[in-house]
Amino acid sequence: MVIHSADAEADRVFLRDVLGWAHIDAGHGWLIFKAPPTEVAVHPADGAPSLELMLMCDDLDRTVAELVDRGVEFTRPVQDARWGRVTAFRLPGGGEIGLYEPRHPRA
Repeated sequence: MVIHSADAEADRVFLRDVLGWAHIDAGHGWLIFKAPPTEVAVHPADGAPSLELMLMCDDLDRTVAELVDRGVEFTRPVQDARWGRVTAFRLPGGGEIGLYEPRHPRA
């Protein structure tokens, strides 16, 4: 995964300090992060193909509260979907990451 950002340094600090992701410095402050375990789903598209990053958690309410305490700005209210409860938060560089508590079987 590569995140293209209007403020890459701020987003690196966010992933390191706010989300607490483990990382290595590949040189000159270029941080490479160990991402949490992932799952991939492919959905049909009505328009142009796109990609969306969504992180999963076991307890959405608790995770949102922890991130709000760390100063994270949420961009969408929590919504109930057939497959889970979902919201999204903003990266300092302007990007958005989804966050959800799945209701579907896990791979």
